Amino acid sequence: MEILTDVTIVLVCVGVIAKGATWLVDSASKIAKRLGISELVIGLTILALGTSAPEFAVSILAALKGVGNIAIGNIVGSNIFNLGFILGGTAIIHSLKTSRILIVRDGFFLLFGTFILLFFLWDLTLTKFEGGVLFSLLIFYLGYLYVKREPLETKQVMGKMDRWDPLMLIGGLAMVLVGAHFMVESAINLARYMGVSEWVIGATVIAAGTSAPEFATSLAAALRSRYGMSVGNLIGSDIFNLFGVLGVAGILNNIPVSLDARMHLVFLSLMVALVLVFMRTGWVVSRREGYILVMIGLVRWINSFI
Repeated sequence: MEILTDVTIVLVCVGVIAKGATWLVDSASKIAKRLGISELVIGLTILALGTSAPEFAVSILAALKGVGNIAIGNIVGSNIFNLGFILGGTAIIHSLKTSRILIVRDGFFLLFGTFILLFFLWDLTLTKFEGGVLFSLLIFYLGYLYVKREPLETKQVMGKMDRWDPLMLIGGLAMVLVGAHFMVESAINLARYMGVSEWVIGATVIAAGTSAPEFATSLAAALRSRYGMSVGNLIGSDIFNLFGVLGVAGILNNIPVSLDARMHLVFLSLMVALVLVFMRTGWVVSRREGYILVMIGLVRWINSFI
């Protein structure tokens, strides 16, 4: 009976977090539009930050509770989920156009981040100093985006900002934080009941739940032919997860992890490199490449539980 209760709590929290993140994204996007920010930069920053809010809340709370495997496993698993199931699934529905600047500037920065994290976690601990390095690199990246910002596209997807947007921003943040709190508690219980490691729960079940906003946002943008926003949201979300979420989590507390972290980080590095190759071939992520990414993500899920 207790395991059924925890499963129900996790499922309800996924819905609460997804809805809260949607409010965050919508309100933040309208504010960004009013400031005249390009769609690619909106995808890389505002939407990425908003859709990364669930990962931020879950990983920070897990780090503070001393559950390092869920804190870091959630981020690594979420990034793999974003590139495999979400980017691949979105490409299957509609091929995604890419650009040189997205690959050279943003894609390679993400690849650099995965290598840095792999180096930091090779000793199975993310220290406060290493967390500070990650967060400092994110600040540098955001500053570069601001200085080198692209001109605003003529077509826009978001509506106009109104007086309710600040309230939606606050309400969405509250829903994400509350949902994350109960999700972490129930996920820890499920790991104990099922006899699997906290890393596996964090890298699969929780990662999938916290990635729901990325899927909804990227799919909606792709269906509206806003390819820069769609792909930019996923790349940007992974960048925020690596440098922002783990940076802050590491600054707050030294985070120990299990040996599983090494294998999954190597896999993430290879996944990012493969996505960059797919993005470069014809400057598009095709439907065939989307199927390949989804299959890789599926194999990785099955292997995690085995």
